[in-house]
Amino acid sequence: MNRNHKLLLFGAGCLSLLAVSAFHACVNASASEVKEPVDFVNPYIGNISHLLVPTFPTVQLPNSMLRVYPERADYTAQLLNGLPVIVTNHRERSAFKINPGHDGAMSAIKQYTYDNECLTPYDFSVDIATPEGNDPMHVHYAVSNQSAIYDIDFDSSEPGKPAYIAVSTGNGKINVDGNRISGWQQLPNDTRVYVWLEVDKAPTASGILEDGSVNSGLGSADGENACAVWQFADGTKNVRLRYGVSFISEEQAANNLEREIPKYDIDAVAANGRKVWNDALGRIDVKGGTDDQKTVLYSSYYRTFERPICMSEDGRYFSAFDGKVHEDEGTPFYTDDWIWDTYRAAHPLRTLMDADREEAILASFLRMAEQMGTGWMPTFPEVNGDSRRMNSNHGVASIADAVVKGLDVDTLKAYEACRRGIEEKTLAPWSGNPAGWIDAFYAEHGYIPALRPGEKETDPNVNGWEKRQPIAVTLGTSYDQWCLARIAEALGKADDAARYDSLSHNYRNVYNAETAFFHPKDKDGKFIEPFDYRYDGGPGAREFYGENNGWVYRWDVPHNVADLIDLMGGNEKFAANLDQTFREPLGRGKYHFYYTLPDHTGNVGQFSMANEPSLHIPYLYNYAGMPWKTQKCIRDLLKMWFRNDLMGVPGDEDGGGMTSFVVFSSLGFYPVTPGLPIYNIGSPLFEHASMKLANGNTFEIVAEGASDNNKYIQSARLNGQEWNKSWISHADIMAGGKLELQMGSHPNKAWASAPESIPPRSL
Repeated sequence: MNRNHKLLLFGAGCLSLLAVSAFHACVNASASEVKEPVDFVNPYIGNISHLLVPTFPTVQLPNSMLRVYPERADYTAQLLNGLPVIVTNHRERSAFKINPGHDGAMSAIKQYTYDNECLTPYDFSVDIATPEGNDPMHVHYAVSNQSAIYDIDFDSSEPGKPAYIAVSTGNGKINVDGNRISGWQQLPNDTRVYVWLEVDKAPTASGILEDGSVNSGLGSADGENACAVWQFADGTKNVRLRYGVSFISEEQAANNLEREIPKYDIDAVAANGRKVWNDALGRIDVKGGTDDQKTVLYSSYYRTFERPICMSEDGRYFSAFDGKVHEDEGTPFYTDDWIWDTYRAAHPLRTLMDADREEAILASFLRMAEQMGTGWMPTFPEVNGDSRRMNSNHGVASIADAVVKGLDVDTLKAYEACRRGIEEKTLAPWSGNPAGWIDAFYAEHGYIPALRPGEKETDPNVNGWEKRQPIAVTLGTSYDQWCLARIAEALGKADDAARYDSLSHNYRNVYNAETAFFHPKDKDGKFIEPFDYRYDGGPGAREFYGENNGWVYRWDVPHNVADLIDLMGGNEKFAANLDQTFREPLGRGKYHFYYTLPDHTGNVGQFSMANEPSLHIPYLYNYAGMPWKTQKCIRDLLKMWFRNDLMGVPGDEDGGGMTSFVVFSSLGFYPVTPGLPIYNIGSPLFEHASMKLANGNTFEIVAEGASDNNKYIQSARLNGQEWNKSWISHADIMAGGKLELQMGSHPNKAWASAPESIPPRSL
């Protein structure tokens, strides 16, 4: 990247909203004439949200503990809140702050205007100044796994106003000694993050910030916004600052720094980060398509590496699940994995491409179950423990998927953690309590009862805001029990497998045959009437569903689509109901719809591209023998909602939960049912794609003539043999080889439409 820059005095002028232009400016400054995979990554895609949470332009190495992004609300914000040190949750501010300057206005909390920002997955550079346009500086940053380095150019340093760097903790302790600052910041659940910072210039003064000046007689301070300062000699034009982070101790943070960045060589750190990202992203190679399509693909793939993060430091890790430091015994420990979002596609993608890491992540789940003392599989593990957010226990799906795909999992231990998580923990959303009243009801009646309008809650486990979500929980638990049956089957527990297979049909207990929807029932077995599947359920439809309305949850039976087709009356009615999902109007104004359902954006009719329960829906036409409809639908959705621009993500992108759908679908296939080792075939964007798989083999997808118009499969061959099925097995992919598709501009309704061609219930 070209580091030549002209430092300007600038104020809070309008920011350019052209993220694509900013991205191309970074790419064009690259020394490489031929674009490599990382050059196609645009971290600004989705930085302005359609409604809720935007993506953030995250700088990190794949799955690394250290992540940062410019601290601002979203791309439209005109001020930066200091320079970041470490983000401990992908929606939180940075722990610690670094505030450089040479205006004499030292502060623990400082804002800057910014300009000429250029950001890649592994580094960023930016010009900053005070909000008044004074004190201009240029900053360059590069990251490693547990350490990073800043290069700060001070434009001018007037006599009596020497350059300085202030480092603060939001809530903790800060220490300073010469050119070293260290400290910690308190996070929730007795979790602490530690930092160790060093500079390459000997400061003329160092101490604790008090009343806007440096108290050199103080070496430490604690509390809110405790701040240490280095001051440098008049005329200092440049300071390089390197730092390490840790969740174990300050000393370990220093060790991490020395291990990864022993010298103040920012170019070497950036070059290494670039190589690491190219190695990771380069496992997928595509030809054909447009540059924008490649940018969306590689930017989406980059997002799948944001979480979970590796917590192991020199063979040890801190676990917030018991508040202790453990030896990792050669298997890295991972956390910050929002499983409700990631089990659907992010885990299956990693199983194909990076099985060793997936095995370590699943082993981490089992460690968490033990460390929490409950033995229950986690549902929403974060840096500071399991927050138990969302509904259901979908860690069991990731375990089942790994087991049936042959990964190395402690299957018996996993089975017990999954079983106990489903049967001993309450099914009430957002709760980590033991089972209560609604759980006993589910065990006896096979569904979660809904409250009638005005009926008061009787189970203290139910969250006052999140409600029971009875349909979402009933359907989700039915699927979890099917997954549990797959694990039992692998262990040879035939009776358990049969029992859980039977329980996996519990979704039938809330199916309304008259409307062909999953319909909330009260404790007496009566449907709640009258009922509007679009709007009923309060904010986020939580009284009955969860973040999405009844039109989305109508399709939430990924483990038994064939039975859902039977319930709806056959292929034609099933497909007609799917069609109507994409055609049904909002029914009221957008303001009213999104006020009620703010997660339900990215609409095509009542379908929501913006939320994870929708991801598999476009592929369901395959099961009705109408794969051409899946092909058109997938292409339309990718083109409409995933674009190379600031609003190019239709909703919350939760650590690969959504972008892994983009990766799979762009390549031409998708795992509709984690726990079943098959993939549905869609419509590839690229004429040629190759995947370097976890086992060393390469799988190729060739789509002859693929283009915006040529989205329909005319014929297919797998390893040279005619292929007339709308699915492919995991074993076929992992064996390597080639799937060849002949594409055309009109559907071939004969291809993969026969009953024997549809995706199977089992293998």
